[in-house]
Amino acid sequence: MITTDTALAPNAIPPELAGLDPLANSSEAPFSALEPRHHQRFPHLTAAEIERMRSFGTVHEYAAQTLLFETGHTGPGMFVILEGRVQIISHDGLGNSTNIVEQGPSEFMAEVGQLSGKPALVDGLALTPVRTLLIAPERLRALIVAEAELGERIMRALILRRVGLLEKGRGLVLVGGDSDGKLHGLQSFLRRNAYPHTVMDAHSDADVVQLLERTATKPSDFPLVICPDGSILRAPNEGELASHLGLLPEFAPDFVYDVIVVGAGPAGLAAAVYAASEGLSVAVFDCRAPGGQAGASSRIENYLGFPTGISGQALAGRALVQAQKFGAHLAIPLEVKALHCDSQPLALELKDGRRIPTRTLVIASGAVYRRPAIDQLERYEGRGVYYWASPVEAKLCRDEEVMLVGGGNSAGQAAVYLAAHAAKVHVIIRAPNLQASMSRYLIERLAALPNIIMHPHSEITGFEGDEHGLTTVGYRTTRANDQVENNSMPLRHVFLFIGADPNTDWLRSCSVRIDNKGFVPTGQDAAGTGFIPSHPLETSVKGVFAIGDVRSGSTKRVAAAVGEGAAVVAQIHAFLALAQN
Repeated sequence: MITTDTALAPNAIPPELAGLDPLANSSEAPFSALEPRHHQRFPHLTAAEIERMRSFGTVHEYAAQTLLFETGHTGPGMFVILEGRVQIISHDGLGNSTNIVEQGPSEFMAEVGQLSGKPALVDGLALTPVRTLLIAPERLRALIVAEAELGERIMRALILRRVGLLEKGRGLVLVGGDSDGKLHGLQSFLRRNAYPHTVMDAHSDADVVQLLERTATKPSDFPLVICPDGSILRAPNEGELASHLGLLPEFAPDFVYDVIVVGAGPAGLAAAVYAASEGLSVAVFDCRAPGGQAGASSRIENYLGFPTGISGQALAGRALVQAQKFGAHLAIPLEVKALHCDSQPLALELKDGRRIPTRTLVIASGAVYRRPAIDQLERYEGRGVYYWASPVEAKLCRDEEVMLVGGGNSAGQAAVYLAAHAAKVHVIIRAPNLQASMSRYLIERLAALPNIIMHPHSEITGFEGDEHGLTTVGYRTTRANDQVENNSMPLRHVFLFIGADPNTDWLRSCSVRIDNKGFVPTGQDAAGTGFIPSHPLETSVKGVFAIGDVRSGSTKRVAAAVGEGAAVVAQIHAFLALAQN
């Protein structure tokens, strides 16, 4: 259960500079570059630019000491200051306030969340009487599209402002301990959703200790989430936290979408961007965070156009902002329960019971991390066993020995990333080598790193630990003479990159054909006695399409997924045009 009460504390939160920027062009963002870019974060508009913006907004006046927008309350859009001065103020969960910047005439106030009308992350306090041009979210998106050069400057500023809030770690405070698996899960969830937060220890941080002395807590209450308004959430799950933060959207009961995309990985986000940019009404659903499995990749180096590589989270963050720019309705995190396709329009049923109607649906639900049959696995998930390697995990295992299981590209990227933080990275693979499963450039890079130790012909057999988490990993190695050696290694961190299974359980309520491996056939492969798909990416059900890793026969690469996301939109247009005739 989630409960709420109110508490405040007087002391400041230390910033957490852990590379949390999902919109940067590297696996770890150089936040020191923000201050020299102050003119990009807070640009001044010319009189001519403001004049062009007037048709997109309405003029509003505010008295001195009035809040134009308030932390935690739905943001009304972007304010262009015509007269007066406004102070931008951030709050942390312990009751501390920090003045971020003072803005005046010819400047504008908003950050990237206002593209979709999300709750404000800061306060805007009028220092003097203020006259503004208020541009609501839907009109802001129209402005950015209509005024390309001006829109680019605005978008850059909106993104950099969110980056600045992430850098400072202001906002939510997560309270727990390093061995708390739920705390780690919430931290990862907030990071992948680009939500400012900081983490504090329940036993060693003086501010938190003072707070807990005044607040009745018990072990089952942890992790605590202390919100900027002082309210405390006790052991929330990701959905409960998202709901409290206002991240979950509302749906008009009588509105029928042109396209619903299930899955916000590279394929789903590409479909959303192309569909929304071409004027279709689009909703995107994902149960956790944007990026899918690719979003957990520390660095993708063979994606076209990024010669120095880009982190999966950075790529997903950029795609997410693009989708918002064109007006896609993002429903993240919301879990899908079932698809009902026995009538038109189709209906997507959410876990909370709501049904969302749509003319077409794109299955882009990708895959779920494969959970091997290892003794004590569930006990140590999030408490020493992880399925991705982000700056959160890298910080936990700095200067320690870690183990990574897997021989694919994702495993190789993670091993290279962890090697920059850990003392040693032990890579466990069942095969004799990596030749058949990993790209050559990654094999060569792993071989060149002295702190990566390969263990071929090996597999994990079990985990042991204590109340703080994982302590020991058992594994066995098969030698050339078929002799099996059982070994153990004292380790606190293991990363599992052993593949994933298609995420198609939610399709059981619909007649979408699924092959014997759980993937969704499309085109001629999906043809049956009652229906022959008219489009290459259409499934066995009319108006239902499949793209990306979940599609049978797809190339499991980010570039291929993005290509299918673009291609499916043309096929949806053709389907909708035929349906209207």
